[in-house]
This record gives sequence, structure tokens and C-alpha cells, in this order.
Amino acid sequence: MPTPVSDVATTSTSTAAAARPGKPRKVPRVVILGGGTVGLYTARRLRKRLGKREAAIVVVDPRPYMTYAPFLPEAAAGSIDPRNVVAPHRRALKGIDVLQGKVSEINHAGRTVQITPEEGDPYWITYDHLVVGLGSVARTLPIPGLAEQGIGFKNVEEAIAVRNHVLNRIDVAASTWDPDLRKRMLTFVFVGGGFAGIEALAEVEDMARAAVKYYKAIEQEELRFVLVEGSPRILPEVSEELGGYTLEQLRKRQIEIHLSTFLNSCVDGHVVLSNKMEFDAETLIWTAGVKANPVLQNSDLPLDKMGRVTCNAALQVVDADGAVVADAYAAGDCAAVPDLYNPGQFCPPNAQHALREGNHLGDNLSRVLRSAEVTDYKHKNIGAVASLGMYKGVAQMFGKVKVRGFLAWVLHRSYHVAAMPTWNRKIRIAAGWTGALLLRREVVALGTLHDPRAEFRAASVPAKPRAVEPGEGDKALPPQKAEPGSPAAKSSAKTA
Repeated sequence: MPTPVSDVATTSTSTAAAARPGKPRKVPRVVILGGGTVGLYTARRLRKRLGKREAAIVVVDPRPYMTYAPFLPEAAAGSIDPRNVVAPHRRALKGIDVLQGKVSEINHAGRTVQITPEEGDPYWITYDHLVVGLGSVARTLPIPGLAEQGIGFKNVEEAIAVRNHVLNRIDVAASTWDPDLRKRMLTFVFVGGGFAGIEALAEVEDMARAAVKYYKAIEQEELRFVLVEGSPRILPEVSEELGGYTLEQLRKRQIEIHLSTFLNSCVDGHVVLSNKMEFDAETLIWTAGVKANPVLQNSDLPLDKMGRVTCNAALQVVDADGAVVADAYAAGDCAAVPDLYNPGQFCPPNAQHALREGNHLGDNLSRVLRSAEVTDYKHKNIGAVASLGMYKGVAQMFGKVKVRGFLAWVLHRSYHVAAMPTWNRKIRIAAGWTGALLLRREVVALGTLHDPRAEFRAASVPAKPRAVEPGEGDKALPPQKAEPGSPAAKSSAKTA
């Protein structure tokens, strides 16, 4: 049964903020902040280990689903239905309460969290144990024009927006005769040469070239893809050999790559790079790193200089002296988790660690609630896989085995579909891939998807002016006569 709202929420903000742990509940409540990979896997594992009479579990997230980020590039390229790269919370979290809203403040001393729903007033919930899995957001810089021109690549909505935007620019350019405007429309810039940036660039470029085959008015040579990376190499997660191979393959596809280069400005689509190159583009995708969710600054939890919650190897929150903060745990992109296989370093913010940290945290919490000892999280990186478009990829397994081309692409798909939560999504993704082998992928843009009411607003008839009541003459403005031949006069004539 869902937890009664009256038992969860405290209507008075001041009362909630000042609250302190009261009498222990008969069933301890575990509140998990974030319904991403860490939150979903922690909740599922904890529910698997403990019955409803042993723990009440509440997951808080502004979205009603978990996004499997490694599949975003394929969703943007149309290789996977975007609905299949997300796992709906109501379906994946059986026997678990879900609250949809943003976490706006954490008061661990009082064991309370403030939730801001999409509509309505903020409210507070109380807990006995807290799990912080709030993930990360795009790490942006104060670059002129970036906020107005850039598109992120952190969630499925952005992946769909990138796909629709790129295909729409191709559609419009096919009927545009101005050479300068056409060139601007068919120039696509990606900033960031990590896994997210390289996969997004390679998949979208592959999709765009497949789409242009249907346009007689556009030549393949007119498509211009540009990668901007601040470091001297791409794909730092794999060896220099594989990074160099990827660089070579992308350049063979006529993709411009600027290493050790930064984006200086992109005001009104005019791109200026640190290497003095300037050009115009209507598409700029930003994938240059992530940072811990900034809401953690509105908490009393200990943070490191990068804004991450400080943890020990058991995923327990610890202060600057290493002392354990009671009843608080964290994992994933927003947590500084020590990497026991690489002393002095922290676990990287990727899906491989987030998934395993979530499961381990669920196990540890079940041990705590049964008065057993927690264990340290320890995972040796099994490798990295990246897709470079249809039938192309690179992979490095167990640090030594290097794979490239078609086999690496197969490894990429096999690994990630196995990691995708719920059999429902695994089967749907596999079925979509099977269909794509027999049928060509769709290359149509749903241009008005992000503003579906635009056409309806344009077609709507303006409301008639209200008739002036007797006695209101002094208050009302005198009627304005439309100029002959004006749109207003024509409209009046048509109405009559």
C-alpha cells in the first residue's frame, strides 16, 4: 500500500526545518533521492532483500522514469525508440512509493527533505535513512551565447531535441537557395570529446548522412560536422591506441576535429574557437563534462571541493575527518566514492559504477536494518565500449583486449542491453534492432513536437472585444478605426 500522504508530508516549513528525530517508527523509512541508475537499483535491491514490514522505501525524482544514458546517442540517431531507453518508475519499482518532484533542500540533522512538486507548494518529508543518488548535471561555462544556442545531451528529451533539430535543418536547407544560410544550417558543432560527445557525434553524423541520401537538393559534401575538444586527445577512458584509431576513423568520415581547442563564443550562432577559427552554425551540442547536482549545496551533508558528497568505501557519508554520518549514504555521479582498485582516486561517473554501486548500497542498507556489518564497494573496471554509428565501434575489455569495428559495435549493444533494467525494455530494444536489420531506420523530424500548440494558436480566432456597458463610456477607450487596406480592415471585412 502507498505511504499515506499525511504520514509523509509536513505542511509547515518552519516546523519541518526545526524537526528532530522523534520516536522510532515500527517500520523504518528509507528515502532515496534520485530515481536514476543509483536510486532505481538501490530501491529494487533493497526491496528484494527486505519485505514491506522491514522497510518502507520512498523514491523522489522530478521525472517519472529512469533514463539509461548510454543509449541516448542511439536514441538521437533513431536506432532505438526513445521510449525504450527509459524505465518507468511505476513499473520498475514495484512495492516502492514514488514521489514526483524536485529535491530543494536537505536537512539531515532533522531527518527531513523538502520536495518541490511541478505544481503546488513545497512540502517536507521525514525519514530514518537517507540515500543520495541525485546524479549530475551538465557542466557549463560562462561562454557568450552558450545558454541561448547550446543543446545539452544529458536526458532523453535533449536526445529527441537533437534528432529533430538536425533533421529539421536538413529539411529546411533542402528548400533554401541562399548559399550562406544553407551552409549555416548544415553545420553541426559538438563540444566535448569524451564518451558522450564522441558517441553522440558519430551516431548523429551517421544518421544525417543516411537521411541526406533522400534529398536530391543536398550533396553529402555540404554536411559539415565539427568536434571541439579542450584536451590533446579524445576518449580518455580508453588507451591512446584506440583513441587514435577513433580519431582516424572520424576524420575519414570528413569530420573536422579541433584538439586542444576551446569554444570562446557562439553568440547568434557565430562560433569563435580559441584557435582563431570562426564560422556560423545553427546547431551546437554541449557534452563537455558533468558536475554534481547543485542542490547538494542546499544541504548539511559534507561535500568535497567539487560539490560531491564525501563517502567511504562502504558508501556511507563521512565528514572531513572520516567519521561516519549516521543514517546517510550516497553513490553515483554526485558522490566521491573511493576506488579501492586505484588508491587515491575516486570511482568514475559512469553507468558501470552507478549500477553496481546501487546494488551494493541496497545490500548494505539491508544489512544495516538487520543489524549486520556493511561491506566495502569494490569493482574492477571490466572495460569500455563505444558506438561510432551503425556497425562501427571501439571497445577495450579488461584493460588489455582491444576491439574495433563491427565486433566492438556488437559488444557495445550486447553489454548495454544486458544492463538495461526490466525485461520489458530489453525485449523492446532487441526487437527494435531486429526490425532495423530488415527495414531502414526512420529519418523524419517531428518538428512541432516541442511546441504542439503552435499551429493551433496560429489558427485561433482572436476573442471579440467586450461590449461597453452603459455608464462605462468615460472609462472605455474610443474605438480605433482600422486604416483602409490594413490587415485589421481586411479581417473585419471577412468577418462581416
